[in-house]
Amino acid sequence: MREDPIQVCSDLWVRSFSRSQLIPSFSNLTGFLRKFDLWILAYQRACAHYTGCFPPKNAIHLPELRGLLALRQAVLSGGHFWGASTNLLVRSPNDLPSTRRISKRKFLARLGSSPPPFQDRVIQELLLLVLEPVFEPRFSPKSHAFRPGRSAHTVIRSIRTGFAGYLWFLKADLTNVADNFTPNLILTCMEKAVGDRKVLGLVKSALSTPVKAVNGNTDKVLDKLTKRRMKRKMLRKSRKKVVLKENELKPDPYWLRTFFSFVPEEADWVPVYGNCGILSPLLANICLTELDNWMEDRIVKYFSPSKLDSIWKESIDDGCHNPAWPEFVPSSGREKTRRMDYVRYGSFILVGLRGPREDVVELKKSLIEFCETRYGLRLENSRIEIEHITRGIQFLDHIISRRVIYPTLHYTATGGSIVSKKGVGTLLSVTASLNQCIRQFRRLELVKGDKDPEPLPCTPMLYSGQAHTNSQMNRLLETMADWYKYADNRKKIVGFCAYVIRSSIAKLFAARYRLKSRAKVYKIASRDLSRPLRESTRNSSPEYSDLLRMGLVDTIDGVQFSHMSLIPSCDYTPFPRNWIPEHEWVLHEFIKLQDPKFFCELLKSIKHKKLSSPQDDISKLVWDFKICGIFSRTNHGNCKQIVKIAEASNHEKIRVSGL
Repeated sequence: MREDPIQVCSDLWVRSFSRSQLIPSFSNLTGFLRKFDLWILAYQRACAHYTGCFPPKNAIHLPELRGLLALRQAVLSGGHFWGASTNLLVRSPNDLPSTRRISKRKFLARLGSSPPPFQDRVIQELLLLVLEPVFEPRFSPKSHAFRPGRSAHTVIRSIRTGFAGYLWFLKADLTNVADNFTPNLILTCMEKAVGDRKVLGLVKSALSTPVKAVNGNTDKVLDKLTKRRMKRKMLRKSRKKVVLKENELKPDPYWLRTFFSFVPEEADWVPVYGNCGILSPLLANICLTELDNWMEDRIVKYFSPSKLDSIWKESIDDGCHNPAWPEFVPSSGREKTRRMDYVRYGSFILVGLRGPREDVVELKKSLIEFCETRYGLRLENSRIEIEHITRGIQFLDHIISRRVIYPTLHYTATGGSIVSKKGVGTLLSVTASLNQCIRQFRRLELVKGDKDPEPLPCTPMLYSGQAHTNSQMNRLLETMADWYKYADNRKKIVGFCAYVIRSSIAKLFAARYRLKSRAKVYKIASRDLSRPLRESTRNSSPEYSDLLRMGLVDTIDGVQFSHMSLIPSCDYTPFPRNWIPEHEWVLHEFIKLQDPKFFCELLKSIKHKKLSSPQDDISKLVWDFKICGIFSRTNHGNCKQIVKIAEASNHEKIRVSGL
């Protein structure tokens, strides 16, 4: 180990972002596979996935280091086989050595149903460290899934900022196409940026090697009575107290499992290609980048400005809103500017179009033809929907619609007189879907009914204390409030979730503490359930305040958002049109500073403003202090001025970049 792996990865990121897309692909990536420091980092990341903790370098024992060296040699020499369950070179920290003998039949059964080996995860982590910085500069800014710095929130904010004024929307589901990408297609897309045969061969072998089925049991036809008995057995098993083994991972807490069940349909899709594992989402983005580039070309060609329209008159980068209402779009004028925009989250795309419906139908046909000619797969007609803005479009569990408003516009006419005129416009509305939220709660068995849902007791928390139950539900509510951060009806949707969860906990407490109804629970524990509830017994026990003072009980936090005024409002922070994540902005700024031309221009601007560089001022300060033994006040004032100018420019950069 000779280098810092973080520094090696950082240099690769800088090198990738400083290269132009016209430059040929990376032809030598095998050198990164030879760096043992990257293997150590990949091993640490794999251990963090399996054990939940990131082991330091000095905690890796000598047998593991020898195994990593042998695995590196096997990968470089082409002797590694994906999915191999025998002759493992590197084992998971959770795999305990077994000294008990087993029969040949049981041994073969374990080999047939064994999960993917740990050493495959290490190689996948290494390939991800090497390939992700190579392809990130080539990805389109229209894609937001499986990429650092981008998420579902950036999709919603992009829609709110850039989709105002569109009348027709095309929503397509490419899951069937993306799940059936062939190895030849994936490698063809990779060869545009990677020319290293060793890396391409390693990915090809992972795609071509068949994956073993973890569970080899066939589905049996069971009658209703057997299914009911199995359901009761599983319910008793889930309620039974589980004692974890040594070095066994703790299961996810209840609030996290519950929030994961609220995942939208668009975010639930995760591709899996052969033995690629965590490398599969990156490969899916590599292939779908062809679609992104095709759509960007169509956006530029479709743009047709109209002088009679009040928006998008000059160029495609013109803003479509005024600063008073970020989503306000004037609707005056007969002739409209034709324009199109597009976002993609995973295998789901959303296209907004301002123009006639015939153009959307033509775009739908072109999309089907593109998937058939480029990917060799036909996109089903039922997977594409064309909807008008008045009907509302659901995307990522948010409904995109519009509201017509009639604001009063004040402007100065000829002669200096102020004219007030009634205007007409549309306001883009992005609201959370209440029906989808009720559907998810009903699937979790927390409510029953559709139109007027009734909360049900939260049975999974039956054997937890009051303090633990409240803390779990508070984390769930905080996470849901953050998920609906950019929804117009944030107060309404979070208030409904808080009502369901608070009522479910109250019914649970009523059953646990032998109270008749949740009204009595609220009477004793208050509306936020922060006061202690104890089962009535004959034996006298100390008060809760005494137990709390002695440290024998936990502090009971009240359930959040018990009143509507406590729920935060929607975040309407402006989202820049040409927004890029923070790490990309830092990379571009760092690359500029490394350019000698940019540095010379910076020095010229300092001399033009009759300022001295910070290096000159520091050298003067040191010289005066060493030779004269005094601190120069003129230099001190000049330094203050430079610091103020630097801070002002820094604030301006942060404001412009939207950080």
